[in-house]
Amino acid sequence: MASSYNALLSFARDTQALSAIAGRLEWDQETMMPRGASAQRGQEVAALETVLHARRADPRVADWLAAAEGEDLDGEAQAQLRHIRRGFDRASKVPAKLAAGIARVTSEAQGVWAEARATDDFAGFAPTLTQVIALKREEGAALAEGGDIYDAMLQDYEPGTTGAEIEAMFGALRPELTALRAAVREAKAPAAVTGHFDETAQMKLTRKLAKTFGYDMMHGRVDKAVHPFSSGSGLDVRITTRTNPADPFNCFYSTIHEVGHAAYEQNIDRRYLLTPLGQGVSMGVHESQSRIYENQIGRSRAFTGWLFGEMKDAFGDFGIPDEDAFYAAVNRVSDGFIRTEADELQYNLHVLLRFDLERALMSGDLQVGDLETAWNDRFLADFGFAVDRPSNGVLQDVHWAVGLFGYFPTYSLGNVYAGCLHEAMCAALPNLDGQLAQGDTSAATTWLRENVQTHGGLYEPREVIAQARGAAPSEAPLLAYLTKKFTALYGL
Repeated sequence: MASSYNALLSFARDTQALSAIAGRLEWDQETMMPRGASAQRGQEVAALETVLHARRADPRVADWLAAAEGEDLDGEAQAQLRHIRRGFDRASKVPAKLAAGIARVTSEAQGVWAEARATDDFAGFAPTLTQVIALKREEGAALAEGGDIYDAMLQDYEPGTTGAEIEAMFGALRPELTALRAAVREAKAPAAVTGHFDETAQMKLTRKLAKTFGYDMMHGRVDKAVHPFSSGSGLDVRITTRTNPADPFNCFYSTIHEVGHAAYEQNIDRRYLLTPLGQGVSMGVHESQSRIYENQIGRSRAFTGWLFGEMKDAFGDFGIPDEDAFYAAVNRVSDGFIRTEADELQYNLHVLLRFDLERALMSGDLQVGDLETAWNDRFLADFGFAVDRPSNGVLQDVHWAVGLFGYFPTYSLGNVYAGCLHEAMCAALPNLDGQLAQGDTSAATTWLRENVQTHGGLYEPREVIAQARGAAPSEAPLLAYLTKKFTALYGL
């Protein structure tokens, strides 16, 4: 392999390793860091971001890229160059002082948000959010170079897509989902699971679920956090979950969801370890893995039949008479404020709300002072009931506090991708339900590993889905899946 490319990839590996260290600091902040350490952690993160930014914008990268263009490189090497070039172009446009400032302010903002959420004090958080938005708009303007700021931000999470493309896709989803939701709300809801579920027993079963879905505990761990997440790549991929004694599904399905993310990272071809190809290609594709693990597999009639038995073993008789009733309870559609706890039918409506609001914040059409009212008005229109307090509304998610503008739409984009993958997977695995009914997810997870996960960043996001599906991504399979499932469940 040619020398300029080798030098560039060696440099990129060290940058990836430092980035992994930054990710570990973020994991620690969410799980074990003392509450009073946030100001110091902000300085630590800013210092590390300064180093990372300097490496990503190092003039030598431009020289290596230019020299590598004339070398005889295979498709894998070309893909590495594509990612390095994209990162270099982005870093070169953002001043180092701004990058460090964003890292410091968003790290500190996370603590401010957590306190505001705990006390339902949006007014107390608003000045910090205003500061974050100002910095992110400055960054977006630098990246956009006169173009659309929000489109520029999207490239961090879903390269190659635009706000207009997502708006068109969401525009096709919203009326169908709203109509289906309205019909379901008129029907009789199945019984919910109620009672007290020991949290230690929940964690024992949730670790079994993680292993059932292929999570490699030799290279991972399960901890508890306020907001479940997955962190890391390659040989160190960690997940968190949360427990609620009145709601074991919160724990179990948060875990399955995060295992989907973690399995993606663990199953990437090891040849790509600590290179630009050694991580998920986009947040939309990442979310497709977490959502298909959680929903199409984890909430299927076949798998919930097995989980019902596991629940009885762990908790005894918990008031649900049989597997059919359990399946209905797992997929019960009910009113709720919290996106991460939303049922499969309504989840995307939460995301569509955030997508519209954050685009307006970035364009300047919506000011922070009007955000809470705008949120509450939209929520009432979409869900039919009013937000009761900020922690159930505008303060429920950490994303805006930490500057993740452009991230939210990838959640629903991931659902669309998951619908496409599920359609293809079912066609390829005609005996899938029989295996899932035994608690055996290996055929499904192997299909996903071979068709999506192993590639890492080798292909562009939509290309990954198109290759696995055999056709371009479309919202149609997701809508067909949801309509069939909830029409049958609610006898519509």
